[in-house]
Amino acid sequence: MTDLAQRVYNHTWKIDPIVRSLLDTDFYKILMAQTIWRRQRDTTACFSLINRTTRIRLADIIDAGELREQLDHVRTLKLSRGESTWLRGNMFYGRRQMFAPDFIEWFEALRLPEYHLEIRDGQYELTFDGPWVETTMWEIPALAIINELRSRAVLRGLGRFELQVLYARAMTCVWEKITRLQKLKDLRIADFGTRRRHGFLWQDWCVQAMIEGLGDSFLGTSNCLIAMRREVEAIGTNAHELPMVYSALAETDEALAQAPYQVLADWQQDYEGNLRIILPDTYGTSGFLARAPKWMEAWTGIRIDSKDPIEGGEEAIAWWKGRGVDPMTRQIIFSDGLDVDAIEKIHAHFHGKVRFGFGWGTLLTNDFRGLARDRLLDPISVVCKVVSANGRPAVKISDNPTKATGPNTEISRYMRVFQVEAQPMREVVV
Repeated sequence: MTDLAQRVYNHTWKIDPIVRSLLDTDFYKILMAQTIWRRQRDTTACFSLINRTTRIRLADIIDAGELREQLDHVRTLKLSRGESTWLRGNMFYGRRQMFAPDFIEWFEALRLPEYHLEIRDGQYELTFDGPWVETTMWEIPALAIINELRSRAVLRGLGRFELQVLYARAMTCVWEKITRLQKLKDLRIADFGTRRRHGFLWQDWCVQAMIEGLGDSFLGTSNCLIAMRREVEAIGTNAHELPMVYSALAETDEALAQAPYQVLADWQQDYEGNLRIILPDTYGTSGFLARAPKWMEAWTGIRIDSKDPIEGGEEAIAWWKGRGVDPMTRQIIFSDGLDVDAIEKIHAHFHGKVRFGFGWGTLLTNDFRGLARDRLLDPISVVCKVVSANGRPAVKISDNPTKATGPNTEISRYMRVFQVEAQPMREVVV
């Protein structure tokens, strides 16, 4: 196992790659890319970095030259023969040949497109513009690079013993969380921490700790490269990006209202089984479920993202019951800003009511809160979102207005079309 403190202390390479492979991404990005490649190959999309934690001036911390070096390095990456073989031949969610041969051929030839980088008022304006199927693949590497460069900048200059103590404390923190999770009956949990991790090697350490500490309760990781190397399940389905782009392309209000369901109709044709997890909150969970077509009752489960997890979980149970579906035959995935306290609370509330699992993200793979001077290693909320498709603005309303994106005029229009009323604000921690 890598000695993380020693490695950081001895780091002298001009460029130590943060992203080592195109598989150093989340599984849902590759699944979505296949659907985009099949159905929206000619659609263009722009993605943009958004730092929600505005008090942290990233451009004052991260060197622009180092950022460009890391971004440029990603543009040189291509799938290795072994990585391609893993995608072609591995069993995902009990299904072989999840990815079609022609899609894999496209992926093997992929080189990520150019980026645009500027600095404005202490923040990086980082955008990716081009074919949707290509720009979508920038999201995870861009976020991983930003977060790890921030970590490196804070750690630079620390002494050998300072680093050893820092990582020892962080490891102890993770292990103490795992020992608490060991007490939860029928726990099902996965690592969702790629996007805002402290670093690749730290995420890999956390996954190994979960494997040893939780055994069969650990379902796997969203990170494809780690899943391949550690021989665990690659976990993931789809994200808000799909309905955001489909909605942006809608020509009328009527088409806009149907766009989120059209996304899932296409997804249902492309994938089956455990990949049919509804993500209902892009334009408000309550309205989405109230107007959902009957065929969605057969879907495997629902992911609760931006709503209060207890409230959102109860709403999902009520929806299934109202449709004559036994909640114990379905599952709920909780994934928003989770840490052990929240996981324990959710588990206590829903155990025996419904099948459920957890996607544990930033506070698994980047919890160095209070361990560095001035709390400079505390995780921040930074995202990379689609902001336009074919030149039209992409909008997200969410169940939490703090997470809404898009021009105000378009947000107002979407709220009218989707019949979304005033929503309570919830603090976004990570």
